[in-house]
Amino acid sequence: MRPFSPLYIPKVFFELLTSFPVTVLMLAGSVIFGSLLGFVLARAKISGGKISKILADAYIGVMRCTPPIVLLFIVYYGLPELLLSTAGIDINNVNKGVFVLVTYTLLYGATISEIMRSAYESVDKGQWEAAVSIGLSPFQAFYRIMLPQATAVALPNFCNLLINLMKDGALAFTIGLVDIMGRGSLIISRNFGAYALETYIALALIYWCLTLVIEKTFSVLEKSLLRGKRSLAE
Repeated sequence: MRPFSPLYIPKVFFELLTSFPVTVLMLAGSVIFGSLLGFVLARAKISGGKISKILADAYIGVMRCTPPIVLLFIVYYGLPELLLSTAGIDINNVNKGVFVLVTYTLLYGATISEIMRSAYESVDKGQWEAAVSIGLSPFQAFYRIMLPQATAVALPNFCNLLINLMKDGALAFTIGLVDIMGRGSLIISRNFGAYALETYIALALIYWCLTLVIEKTFSVLEKSLLRGKRSLAE
């Protein structure tokens, strides 16, 4: 059995980083599109009609019960079949990153909607009414009074969601996407299984570093918002 080789870790670490932009792009795209979907769902639950609330609740419930890898395979294998049979559109040659974005947008849009809804409902609506009564427009009252407070409430949960999304995104290599996890799988295959432990340790280091960056960024944002709230109170 080949002995453990710590010196291989930094070597493979930098090779894995060549696919780091793909990981970041998938993460950023999923957050952006997931937030847009989440906003639509949250709005439907907060101020929509009875039917829209029922549909939003049903969608969120289904997504919460679906494992990420199951939804990824459904989208990857099912979406091309659906479009080909119904519209005659062949997307089998589309970049695999598109299927990853669709999957995590659908999945995390549901979670983001609940974060948005709970954060909005945590703010006293009397503040909005008071702001409108002194001459602010409804949009100004929302943007200047409600949104900063709701954002401060949502940030910790959004940080946790982003970290979970980053970890679940590692499953994308199962459909052939060459992100850092996919790159690691290729390296292990190239070495015929040798240096697998060192490769996975290097992968873990990258994910740990990315997690620390995310946590630190959100910590700074949260402190900044709290300082703003204290200055307004004074």
